Amino acid sequence: MPYLLRVELPDVPGSLGRLASAVGEAGGDIEAIEIVEKRHDGMAVDDVLLEMQPGSMPDSIVSACHLLEGVKVVWISRYAAGGNLFLDLEAVEDLTAHPAEAVNRLVDLLPMTFRSDWGIRLHRAKGILYGTGAAPEELAFVEIERPGRLESLAEEVTLYAAARLDGNEILVIGRHGGPEYLDSEIARLGHLAGLAQSIARVG
Repeated sequence: MPYLLRVELPDVPGSLGRLASAVGEAGGDIEAIEIVEKRHDGMAVDDVLLEMQPGSMPDSIVSACHLLEGVKVVWISRYAAGGNLFLDLEAVEDLTAHPAEAVNRLVDLLPMTFRSDWGIRLHRAKGILYGTGAAPEELAFVEIERPGRLESLAEEVTLYAAARLDGNEILVIGRHGGPEYLDSEIARLGHLAGLAQSIARVG
């Protein structure tokens, strides 16, 4: 079963190599790495997709990472989204290949692209126009001018981020339990929402 590890580490040469060695010694095989955010304080946040070797436990990965100077595990969880990391460029290529359905295609891709549980296209008056399989059946419309985090819209512990499509529609993504959406992820969500709208208009 693949696991997704989100880790904060110093943005210096050799950091990823030390992380990879520690993960390997703890029983994890790294399949892919994506840089999620580079910070002005010299730190980076990376998402690491890994497979656990038989008999190994996620706790051993966390412990091994925390032994590295400056490294902090933000999140580790099972990751069933196709067993791969889906990059923004791949999403844009998919939207360009299907311009007439670009916005709904983006909704389908949001969970993989942002390691989230679901994505929704939400209309001010009509409610949910389109959503992925795990999306809630109802969600209240929120007035936003720019991409950002939303306060919890339901009773369960879910983190939300949203981007404006136009005056009447927004895109919303949700994660159960965490990790919190980073500023870089919110900026990417807004960028992809704008691209989807532009591609759909041309298509």
